[in-house]
Amino acid sequence: MDKDTINILCKQMSVKKEVVEFINNKEKSIIEKFKYIEQIREYNQYKIINSMQKARLNATHFGWTTGYGYDDVGRDKVEEVYSLIFNTEDALVRPTIVSGTHALTLVLSGILRQGDELLSITGKPYDTLQKVIGITGNEKGNLLEYGIKYNDVDLKDNSEFDTEKILSSIKSNTKIILIQRSTGYSTRKAVTISDIESITKEIKNINKDIIVMVDNCYGEFIEKLEPTDVGVDIMAGSLIKNPGGGLGLTGGYIVGNKDLVELVANRATAPGIGKECGLTFGTTRNTLQGLFLAPNVVTQSLKGALLVANVYKDLGYEIIPDIEDKRGDIIQSVIFNNKQAVIKFCQGIQSASPVDSYVLPEPWDMPGYEEPVIMAAGAFIQGSSIELSADAPIREPYVAYFQGGLTYDHCKLGVIKSLNNLYENGLVNI
Repeated sequence: MDKDTINILCKQMSVKKEVVEFINNKEKSIIEKFKYIEQIREYNQYKIINSMQKARLNATHFGWTTGYGYDDVGRDKVEEVYSLIFNTEDALVRPTIVSGTHALTLVLSGILRQGDELLSITGKPYDTLQKVIGITGNEKGNLLEYGIKYNDVDLKDNSEFDTEKILSSIKSNTKIILIQRSTGYSTRKAVTISDIESITKEIKNINKDIIVMVDNCYGEFIEKLEPTDVGVDIMAGSLIKNPGGGLGLTGGYIVGNKDLVELVANRATAPGIGKECGLTFGTTRNTLQGLFLAPNVVTQSLKGALLVANVYKDLGYEIIPDIEDKRGDIIQSVIFNNKQAVIKFCQGIQSASPVDSYVLPEPWDMPGYEEPVIMAAGAFIQGSSIELSADAPIREPYVAYFQGGLTYDHCKLGVIKSLNNLYENGLVNI
């Protein structure tokens, strides 16, 4: 970082010089680790280009229709590209899927029937999905209300599948086994592709008809392979996370076996309509261009995650994952064990935003969550988790979840501003 850059940070953005110097020193020790991330980026970039070429993508596919959306060649082409990238028989990619939770709900409600069991093998799923299932919140229309059963198995030591317990928990009515790849609001590690491959083989050896499903939110393009490359039957995610590349305006995706995607499509629209209808509202170009940019954007966010991990570990905080751990998602957790510190951290991230930087986020009762949540998300796309953001449920041990960043420079500024906020409020010494 040269003198002019330091001056703009210190004189125009009110950052303490000692904070900038501290972070610059921490950055130097992780530069070599960036090389591996860049190798993954290059592979995934070529994979996406190759898939678009195989699908014979052309400019006419950026148009769209009206009304029912009949013969929308752009919509069909997006789904073809997704199925090629994720190595599946079919895909459903729609702007009318409002979130990752919605995409997952479509899969579960489209496939499960009364008396079927859903078995989650990464412990209880993310807070919003717990309400979908019915294990918290008692919301109308949850899965338990429709006679669907639920069970879960925790990870061993917050990091490994408990294979023995998983296999012994499978019953005759177990229809879907759910793997949540990312950490959610927990203190466990994200699940890697090799872990998913191993447990999927074990499950299929017991019963090849059991459907293995992955919540892939925050996990796309972290590795060269995706869960559907290693035996997973169906997978879902959000377009305002990794695969949207910062350009996805909204939407979600579901990829997997053709018969399963058909069931989900019938739930998303209606039996007999399935994938044949549904407007794209002019989002096709953004969806495809965001997908094209996604490997590079994910790489930027991973570099930022490494930086925040290295900085806060050196300050004595527990981090998940650790610096040397293999990553399964873009999320970096920092355990503060202090309510005020986690709030000031998130407020510092917000102050680094290009949008709404002047807003001071406070914990509030967000729909779908049991405790108040503070969210720093000054993004071009509202709620986009692939843009720089940080959030924390206000509960012990007061963990902040740092994710996203369209550019590494923005990630670095987020780290600088977050630490500066803690430092100025006397919550940390450097």
